[in-house]
Amino acid sequence: MRLVCSFFFFLIYSCTTAFAQQQSYVDAKELTLIGKAQPIPSFYHRVDTARYSGMPLAVKKLFTNAAGLAIVFKTNSPVISAKWQTTDTAAPSNMTAIASMGLDLYIKRDGKWVFAGVGRPKGNNTVANLVSNMDGTEKECLLYLPLYDEVLNLQIGVAPGSHIEPLQNPFKGKIVIYGSSILQGASASRPGMAYPARLSRKYGLNFINLGVSGNGKMEKEVADMVADIDGDAFVLDCAPNPSPEQITERTAYLVKTIRQKHPQAPIVMIPSVVREGGNFDLKIKERVANQNKNFKTEYEKLKAQGIKDLYFIEGNLLGTDHEASVDGIHPNDLGFDRMLQVIEPPLMKILSKVKGL
Repeated sequence: MRLVCSFFFFLIYSCTTAFAQQQSYVDAKELTLIGKAQPIPSFYHRVDTARYSGMPLAVKKLFTNAAGLAIVFKTNSPVISAKWQTTDTAAPSNMTAIASMGLDLYIKRDGKWVFAGVGRPKGNNTVANLVSNMDGTEKECLLYLPLYDEVLNLQIGVAPGSHIEPLQNPFKGKIVIYGSSILQGASASRPGMAYPARLSRKYGLNFINLGVSGNGKMEKEVADMVADIDGDAFVLDCAPNPSPEQITERTAYLVKTIRQKHPQAPIVMIPSVVREGGNFDLKIKERVANQNKNFKTEYEKLKAQGIKDLYFIEGNLLGTDHEASVDGIHPNDLGFDRMLQVIEPPLMKILSKVKGL
């Protein structure tokens, strides 16, 4: 029985792959890439790591991950497929392969972005159908790239005779979010479920994902890079990674450097989620409590020093039933939904005051 099932799965996979290979493909570089902080030479990187060579090596490596980047295009094809190549061979143990190495397609319907399909990775080189059997009307498409991997090549396929063209960036402004693995997307089920992507689709705003897993520690070189970005607003979701002592030492420099280069841009500080691992582990519980206490203390000091348009969003980000994480650290999709219930109302109220957004 197992042999028959395995053969059946192989047959379906082979047929699907063969069908995808019959499409007409275009290099994604000929379409529109969105979600980048700045135009840089490396097409699928989030930050020009050569320009900011003083950043820690781990940070530079993580900025080659495509978290928050997406390709937008329009097509009348009844089928959309993709060929893509990434660098790593396996997803992190606390994430799905689709979120880490795969693709996530949305199509606009009645003015809203609607989930359409995913690209399931098969190792580092994949050919896959994302959606099939659609009608022949022209559609606006939004294809999210992997959260935790570097994209080396990407081609998008359509049915022979169909057209595919670049689409203008559907999101306006530039809201820069700097932070940890939670911001980068761990552990959303797929790339489009990371919370900055959800906010972009809902409000039509361009959220720039600068999450660096385990390494959002506010180093001086990273703070200088963040401040160099021409942002309309800045969100600091970086409390989870630094030690309580590092938060005390580094927060003021980050905030003041941003404020010096962007005198009127709102700066929003968000505390760490309460790690579910701290339900019974008292060291984890104490560390997170001290991280958040010190982050709030630095906020109050900066306000007392006259830093204007500085905000601190508080609340229980994951709820109280202890069911909102994958591993006691990173939110699942339920956890991200609860985070947004707390963060979204005050954040959007702040951003509504920004001219042009």
